[in-house]
Amino acid sequence: MEIKAVFFDVGETLINEGRIYGEWADWLGVPRHTFNAVLGGVIARGGHHLEVLEHFKPGFDLAAEEAARRAAGVPNGFGPEDLYPDARRCLSDLRAMGLLVGVAGNQPKEAAAQFAALGLEADVVGMSEDWGVEKPSPEFFARVGAEAGLPPERILYVGDRIDNDVRPGLAAGFQVAFLRRGPWGNVQRDDEALARCRFRLGSLAELPDLLIP
Repeated sequence: MEIKAVFFDVGETLINEGRIYGEWADWLGVPRHTFNAVLGGVIARGGHHLEVLEHFKPGFDLAAEEAARRAAGVPNGFGPEDLYPDARRCLSDLRAMGLLVGVAGNQPKEAAAQFAALGLEADVVGMSEDWGVEKPSPEFFARVGAEAGLPPERILYVGDRIDNDVRPGLAAGFQVAFLRRGPWGNVQRDDEALARCRFRLGSLAELPDLLIP
């Protein structure tokens, strides 16, 4: 089935979250290698990333901690320095090929402005908190389809997580490209789900050539 639109996850697909997690480790007074080891364990057992913060600070309140970080001059979020080197060229090449390019991920409201500041070429940008739905819910992928104005089989969803991107994307009828990078992309395993992906990528730089008719 010919692909007419490509939608990308945000974290660890377009944005390298290494600095972001490193700054959380610093904020909590935890060595970064220790923080990352606990993160890997949480991923391996299928937990939520906020469990890592709770592990080091029981009763962790994300909103309160983010407010404290802003007041201290070290706000949470991403910027141009966090953009993966292959992201900008990939999106621009896909648009030049006449494909609709979208970005949709589990992100807070603030991420929309942070993403806009990157100046990437995208026709649709949706953050889960703005939409009121988040992955892996079917409603999230239904919203992606509605934003694209296309049936799901014409849409390729690109992401690094088997639990949030691959399995629910396939269940929603999307074509899926799995990007193996970042903590989730290297820790999670599901050979059956990956075998059903249209593409398995090591880099976004590979994608435009794969979509040339």
